[in-house]
Amino acid sequence: MDEWIQAFLRHIAMERRLSQYTVRNYNRGIQGFFQWLCQEGDWSGDIEAISNRQVCSFIIEKQRDLSRRTLHNHVSALRTFFKYLRTRNWVEQNPFQDVTLPKLKRSLPKFLTEKQMERFLQGPICLLNEKRVEPAIAWRDRLALELLYGAGLRVSELVSLNYGQIDFKEGLARVLGKGQKERLCPLGRTALACLEKFKALFAPETHYEAPVLLGNKSLIPSASKTCKSEVILVRLSVRQVQLMVKRYLALAGLPQDLSPHKIRHSYATHLLNRGADLRLVQELMGHASLSTTQIYTHVGIQKLKETHTQAHPRG
Repeated sequence: MDEWIQAFLRHIAMERRLSQYTVRNYNRGIQGFFQWLCQEGDWSGDIEAISNRQVCSFIIEKQRDLSRRTLHNHVSALRTFFKYLRTRNWVEQNPFQDVTLPKLKRSLPKFLTEKQMERFLQGPICLLNEKRVEPAIAWRDRLALELLYGAGLRVSELVSLNYGQIDFKEGLARVLGKGQKERLCPLGRTALACLEKFKALFAPETHYEAPVLLGNKSLIPSASKTCKSEVILVRLSVRQVQLMVKRYLALAGLPQDLSPHKIRHSYATHLLNRGADLRLVQELMGHASLSTTQIYTHVGIQKLKETHTQAHPRG
């Protein structure tokens, strides 16, 4: 069983080119199911003997421990795993093929208003003006926030961005999104200007494979670019970006439960509110399905309804 699981994980990582986070989550879902089978499922150890009753019992019990979204993800992993085994004739059935899951609640994404976003983006320069942070760190932070909002990048796309992916003349970034799908992201005038200034003043290396965003210890804390050879280029991590966002949310007096992904939500919502075409926003966001993008139109409709309720005499 372990050999099959490892073969499947290599397949989705190397052939389907899914992200390391997806591979990790698929592994958790698959391992969790077989651990449950061994402990609770009255299982003989024969993979062909896994019954619909056991699968249903697993789903019912896991609803107590997991959110519906996580449960859907785990079952998706197991369904894909058994499909992989069937294509190689290692098993004859997929016990997760037609399983029924509890419906997901379709909640509207949280986002910042344009005024809130402006206040949020000013945070790094405010700290710089108050001399509470080094110039290189302030401009690195501002660049990270401007790229999240100006280009609508996922946090994983942000931290993996190299200078070789940037077309400075056209103002575009070529990024690899989910499933290693490539897309072009316009950076916007503000983000591009911030990137050019950061590159000119603070970036220790700007060759093709050099990371755009670096950790604190990799940055030169002045405009000088001396001793380049002594600098070890260490990328900014996803966790560091999450903490950075929380820091500037607090500085702007905004809710702390907003993640870097909510900046991406704000990007899509503001585009649609200003009249952008839905399919164009789908392309910019890198969504495989238009239905994923359509949720942002619901945000705009909800805002219209709230405005009507507050402002109209009969609202």
